[in-house]
Amino acid sequence: MTQGGSHRLPEFPPEMLAPLQALEIRGRVRVALSGGLDSTLLLYLARKVFADRVSAIHVNHQLQPAAGAFEAFCRDTCERLGIPLDVATVTLPGSSEGRAGGIETAARHARYRAFAERLEADDVLLMAHHGDDQLETLLFRFLRGSGVKGLSGIPSQRSLGPARLVRPLLGFPRSLLRQQALAAGIRWVEDPSNAGELQDRNFLRHQILPQLVQRWPELGKRLSATAKACGEAAELADALAREQFSRLSDQRGRLQLEGLRLLSRVEVRNLLQWWLGGRLDRTLTDQELDDLLWSAADRKPEIRAGEFALRRFQEHIYRVSPTAPPVFSGVPLLAGQPLRTGGYQVCLRASGAPPVPSPELRVGTRAGGEEIRPRPGGPSRALKKWLQEQGVPPWERAGLPLVWHDDELVAVADLWCHPDWKKPAGASGWWIDLRRECD
Repeated sequence: MTQGGSHRLPEFPPEMLAPLQALEIRGRVRVALSGGLDSTLLLYLARKVFADRVSAIHVNHQLQPAAGAFEAFCRDTCERLGIPLDVATVTLPGSSEGRAGGIETAARHARYRAFAERLEADDVLLMAHHGDDQLETLLFRFLRGSGVKGLSGIPSQRSLGPARLVRPLLGFPRSLLRQQALAAGIRWVEDPSNAGELQDRNFLRHQILPQLVQRWPELGKRLSATAKACGEAAELADALAREQFSRLSDQRGRLQLEGLRLLSRVEVRNLLQWWLGGRLDRTLTDQELDDLLWSAADRKPEIRAGEFALRRFQEHIYRVSPTAPPVFSGVPLLAGQPLRTGGYQVCLRASGAPPVPSPELRVGTRAGGEEIRPRPGGPSRALKKWLQEQGVPPWERAGLPLVWHDDELVAVADLWCHPDWKKPAGASGWWIDLRRECD
């Protein structure tokens, strides 16, 4: 049978197709395609099982001189198979020289963000991680001091944005994948970084793992059993963290410092690791926990983990973005057109049949020297001082959206709104809808 234009798909052993045939997929089947051996073989297998439901996503990180050649190869392969290809080009800051681990982490985060942005509900993203990847990951995390969640290994399935990520090749060693690709006449490209030994993972792959497997041929099965046990322990730990978070967090999603201090060190570490959502690829140290919970009030402890950071302010622990909030001024607020900034959404809305045209409102962030009149007819006060009294953390103040009508401040984030601009009860009028999108 010929599929994908004039390209005839090769035959594959039933055991290679079985993991894909067992999947129940209501949406699209999308393959993460790098152009290497593993993902190219997976593309062929998916095309064989799912036919025209398959499409591919290639992420070009622009980190290597050959990145353009990888992309061209993926385009050519998908064209021959009749598979639609979506290319995501991402830009990473800085140089990879001397910072391979940092660049690898940044590239991985960018890659998964690109995947999530291109997935819809009920879609399944197929990724080509295999049994050797699982071994490398377990050893790598063990050497980095990971806890039970890290030592549970690469999950065969998990959610990704609105969709589901599935790794159907985890049960096969790379040698078998190579054997099948060669037998099928499949072409692929070699990633130069995989041949080097400068990166920790490649050192394990080329220098350590072959010797371990030669000495203990059952290493894969043994580590898989360990990963399964760690996975079960991680599930119990996550369940405990969810219960404690619901008890110790407030409506703004902050953790109460007083309640945290009543927990054991083990419980605090587990709760914070869970709250960071796996973005910290190591275990929190005792010193980090002591600084966060017990250091002097004038200290500003911080723990960074990917796109999150944990910070303390007054009697709460916050999970925030470590990047500076956007700063802007004088943006018109148009009726019915939400403006999103810094985790907030602001919109000018109408109740009933308000007068036309709509009022002229502007949105901006602090520039310094602003004043607020908390009570109509009352005295004005310095906005900076008022925000301090409201307990707003210092890192949030610069990015809070402020709404102005003429030269009067009429709304401050979700903290305060002038009575004239609140939603009218049973009357017609314009009102400001300003709320947090996420905490």
